[in-house]
Amino acid sequence: MLDVCLVGCGGMMPLPKRWLTALVTRYNGSSLMIDCGEGTQVAIKEKGWSFKPIDVICFTHYHGDHISGLPGLLLTMGNADRTEPLTLIGPKGLERVVNALRVIAPELPFELKFIEIQGAEQVFEINGYRITAFKVNHNVLCYGYVLEILRQGKFSPERAREQEIPLRFWNPLQKGETVEADGRIFTPDMVLGPPRKGIKLTYTTDTRPTESIEKNAGGSDLFICEGMYGEEEKIEKARGYKHMTFREAALLAKNAQVKELWLTHYSPSLVRPDDYMDMVRGIFPNAFPGKDGKSVELNFEES
Repeated sequence: MLDVCLVGCGGMMPLPKRWLTALVTRYNGSSLMIDCGEGTQVAIKEKGWSFKPIDVICFTHYHGDHISGLPGLLLTMGNADRTEPLTLIGPKGLERVVNALRVIAPELPFELKFIEIQGAEQVFEINGYRITAFKVNHNVLCYGYVLEILRQGKFSPERAREQEIPLRFWNPLQKGETVEADGRIFTPDMVLGPPRKGIKLTYTTDTRPTESIEKNAGGSDLFICEGMYGEEEKIEKARGYKHMTFREAALLAKNAQVKELWLTHYSPSLVRPDDYMDMVRGIFPNAFPGKDGKSVELNFEES
């Protein structure tokens, strides 16, 4: 099971009832965050979630509405006596940008680990997640993210018995480990069926529609995509500032054949995103306007 919370759905500046951009996921006791706009730690507290288990923070890019909440979050983590390392992932310049923000948080009781994304696409395996960072099209270097929880094939006790595999090796084989003992080598494929469908979440914001989004989002259980403008007449503004309209996000969701679409990163001028959802659902029916604190549990499909 993967818990997903759209902590903040605002772009550019916060509004009285709209926090800036941030997403948090929880899996197997570890939390991951994408972006950390101003006020993110307050928004997490309002949701009733904790930022203590956050082990990884991914940044799409370094505009203020996506990273300005980081210094306060780091300070609070330090004041809560955190000692576990925190991994930060982001575009080129990550360490320089974070260290500049840390002028007001120079001493932390935990280590920061920096991973700068290389090239147009890169995959990371961290804390049970497979994270794919892929380049999108904004007016600065910007990446979208796919979070996947992979699921191995079903364990077959019958196959294990047929091959006379000792019972004490069943558990490591189920975990994907290879075991060598008594002159024999036991491998997971000897007792596991084909890989089963896992969980897939795609998050992308501050971009024009791109082939990289459509390709990477393909088949996602949940696609969280920016919809800066709901108004059709703002298409030229979207093109000029390298953002996206509701219509364009809906078309991406349709073409990528995702299960569900949430819109996010609204312009401050877009006060009532619900007003445009009939148009969106005419293109992609299973679409919803993102709201601060909107959350869902994504579960593995039954075999």
